[in-house]
Parts: sequence; structure tokens; C-alpha cells
Amino acid sequence: MNTTVAISGMTCGHCVMSVKEEISALPGVTGVDVELVVGGLSTATVTAQRELTVPEISEAVAEAGYTVVSATA
Repeated sequence: MNTTVAISGMTCGHCVMSVKEEISALPGVTGVDVELVVGGLSTATVTAQRELTVPEISEAVAEAGYTVVSATA
């Protein structure tokens, strides 16, 4: 199952690594692909063995210091 979220506030490769690390720690996550858009909304596509909720992903992104502004499944 894939879920894509738009994230604000990311500016560099370190941001990407932090977001990947936090989302990857969620149970059932098998992959995280982050597309950095400096000065805009970056996206993270999360692949998981189970359906993840947007609040779960948002909380992980917040732990990394960023904000989810929208999501699509």
C-alpha cells in the first residue's frame, strides 16, 4: 500500500534523511521515497505492508521537525 504526503519546510539532504528515518520506524513500512523541492512542497511516498493513517505519518514527520500539509492514498 502506498501513501504520498506533501511536506513543508524541507530544505536539504539532511531533511530528507531525517524524514526517511522517522517514517521508516513506523511498523509495517517497507520503503520511503522522498522528493525534495527546495522552496516548495516536498513529497514522501510511503510503501507499507498495512494501511498507514495520515495522522501516523504526520506524527513521524513532525518528529523530524516538518509538517505534512496534504496526503493521498
